[in-house]
Amino acid sequence: MAKSLRSKWKRKMRAEKRKKNAPKELARLKKALGTDVKGEAVMTDIQEIATVVPADKIKKQTDVEMTEGTGDGEKMDMDSKRSKKTMLNEHGQYPAWMSQRQAKKMKGKRTAKKGGSGKKKKGIAW
Repeated sequence: MAKSLRSKWKRKMRAEKRKKNAPKELARLKKALGTDVKGEAVMTDIQEIATVVPADKIKKQTDVEMTEGTGDGEKMDMDSKRSKKTMLNEHGQYPAWMSQRQAKKMKGKRTAKKGGSGKKKKGIAW
């Protein structure tokens, strides 16, 4: 779409502005990162903030945790008192994630089975 002269001009000027501001922006980024004159970050400052852990050690820990969790045969905390067919719990409430439209549709299915004929249609009966 953007093929008008005005948009082309604006795009060109934005590119010029990026070129002009690039050195200042780079200097500001380096200052924010606290990089050295050589271009390397000062590791002493970083070590005070965070501890560095090798990736192998982290992988081993996650593997051990995963194997422990599956071996116990633990069940997830689920709402077991909810009917799988109607999606209603013991209080007659639908789940929080279900939209109003879905709930209305489920209710319609449930009442159609119960009532049989349902509502009478409006209109002229011949």
